[in-house]
Amino acid sequence: MSILSHSVAGYLDHASWIRRMFEAGGQLKARYGEDKVYDFSLGNPDLPAPPAVALGLRAFAAHAGEPFAFGYMPNGGFGWAREKLAAHLSKEQGVPLKADQVILGCGAAGVLNAFLRAVLDPGEEMLAFAPYFVEYGFYVANHGGTLRAVMSKKDTFAPDLEALEAAISAKTRVVLINSPNNPTGVVYSRKDLTALAELLENKSQEYGRPIWLVADEPYRFLAYDGVEVPSVLPLYPYAVVVSSFSKCLSLPGERVGYAALSPRLPEAAELMAGLTLTNRILGFVNPPVVGQHLMAAALDSQVDLAVYAARRQAMAQVLTEAGYEYLMPAGAFYFFPKAPGGDDVAFVNALVEERILAVPGSGFGCPGYFRLAFCVDEGVIRNAAEGFARARAKIG
Repeated sequence: MSILSHSVAGYLDHASWIRRMFEAGGQLKARYGEDKVYDFSLGNPDLPAPPAVALGLRAFAAHAGEPFAFGYMPNGGFGWAREKLAAHLSKEQGVPLKADQVILGCGAAGVLNAFLRAVLDPGEEMLAFAPYFVEYGFYVANHGGTLRAVMSKKDTFAPDLEALEAAISAKTRVVLINSPNNPTGVVYSRKDLTALAELLENKSQEYGRPIWLVADEPYRFLAYDGVEVPSVLPLYPYAVVVSSFSKCLSLPGERVGYAALSPRLPEAAELMAGLTLTNRILGFVNPPVVGQHLMAAALDSQVDLAVYAARRQAMAQVLTEAGYEYLMPAGAFYFFPKAPGGDDVAFVNALVEERILAVPGSGFGCPGYFRLAFCVDEGVIRNAAEGFARARAKIG
């Protein structure tokens, strides 16, 4: 007899492939040594935070002994932090934003949960294009909703708007997109996003209630070869951007995320009141104190993009020479090649035999592919080349 709820017991049976492979990596490293295991399983940025983060930490430390230095603040974050964030996002997103149109929370995941709690009623649905980050489904289920996956276009992984239109129903409350995408590295074009906004406008009118468009953007900063990452905020009044500083500032453990609302949203005050409440009642209460100071100090900084660009080229070379089929990622730090033989789980197991850790596409709702996170030292990528070639040769 399980002491757990039926839902959580079920989640454990289908636990995230990402974490499963990460844990397998720990066992392999203990057996063979760190330098003999090539771990591409987890999108955990290894680059140091930019110098502005350390400067911000030192500046905060100088005042850390003052009363209320670590005290409570408004549930949506310090007012000064929201003002600085709004000014920064106004430039980034190409729309004028004020402090009362942004809210801070505990990572993008915490903010996304707060948003879903604010807008979803039990039984309603969120649609997302597959492949997708698997924990989206858990976040929706947390609030009584359901995630429905809509498959992206084959091979290009661009959003299939015809399939999305067919999937939208009276139960659809949210459409979530992730661009640059995890796990494919695809960046959605302005043409596709404009067409998506028009589709949601029409469907919202058809059903007599707004369908929210949420853009999850932790990899916005990481696009290659001059690729544009268009903003959804000017395209649609019910658009919300959710993001964090986990990747661009290498602060995943500090848990600082935010939501920014379209300045065209007529009910912005109502939504912000809801987000402020849900940020509190979900137990997040307020964003981390130290994280807000670090964010404010480093808003105009980011990690060295040239390092990721070099790693992307190295991984492309390794995969090409070993005979893999893949789409060159336009953004983020992932490759999503086809699994030789078609069985992604079997092939990932073949890679494990070569002490290479990857994540099967089944873990992202897209069997037949596998994900490689190249946020690792370039030496790890190049030293894994022979293992990639052997695994490919075994499958034939």
